Amino acid sequence: MMPMRSVLSRFRALVPVLAFAVLVLQSLSAEAEDRAKLEAFLTVTGFDVALDSIALSAEHAPEMLGMSQSDFGSSWSMMAEQVFARERMHGMAMDMLASTLSDELLTHAADFYASDLGQRLVEVENASHLADDDMKAEAGEALLVQYRADDPARVKVLEDLVGAVDSGEHGVRAIQEVQIRFLMAASHAGVLDGEIDEGALRAIMAENAEELRESIAASSLVSTAYTYQDFSDEELEIYVSALRQDEMQQVYELMNAIQHEIMANRFEHLADRMAGVHLGEEL
Repeated sequence: MMPMRSVLSRFRALVPVLAFAVLVLQSLSAEAEDRAKLEAFLTVTGFDVALDSIALSAEHAPEMLGMSQSDFGSSWSMMAEQVFARERMHGMAMDMLASTLSDELLTHAADFYASDLGQRLVEVENASHLADDDMKAEAGEALLVQYRADDPARVKVLEDLVGAVDSGEHGVRAIQEVQIRFLMAASHAGVLDGEIDEGALRAIMAENAEELRESIAASSLVSTAYTYQDFSDEELEIYVSALRQDEMQQVYELMNAIQHEIMANRFEHLADRMAGVHLGEEL
């Protein structure tokens, strides 16, 4: 049997190691708990589906370069799916949220969207994110024509809702930045013939900002009319009031920034992949 003094000596030596192990386990447990809260936040707010819808924008990438999907042969679909993989975008969003979203803001947004009204709103928003754009535009336009003729108060509520989510300035800057980063990445990668001057490109974008702003406002109103057609004016007014709260404004500003950063990042990677494909040949 080991002498008691020796046992105590070894135990004392183990105390710092055990204490460190406990701290590590506590840290891992806290991190896992935080990640679980973020996962729940993505689901309850519908932000996970909004992230998934980023992949739908890839179909317009060749057009932005004056090309078509057929220029990349049958490689295009697989290439786009790999670059805009759901797991990758989901992980990027989780990492960004983990370092920027406070518990207070998370709780504030989650509490609203977890309500009966909030969950109904998320359900239709999720469906709208993944709906066919042409169908949505046609149906939304028809609803707006009807509202403008018979129910102008409804149009005002929809306009308030659009403004509560984004005044238009952020959307214009974000979309233009995504386009600039994609075009510059494509230029540097050699996808385009000749190089693009970034200063000149930004100047052109600035000249077209007002036109883009008007286009975004019009399309947002059409989309909003379609998405929330089954909600009463009173319900939408409650939503507008919730969205205008400072906490929710901060949450939306953060989510919009994350969504656009992921989109820009993925488009830059897409440009690199496009450069590695010989036009019309397989990967």
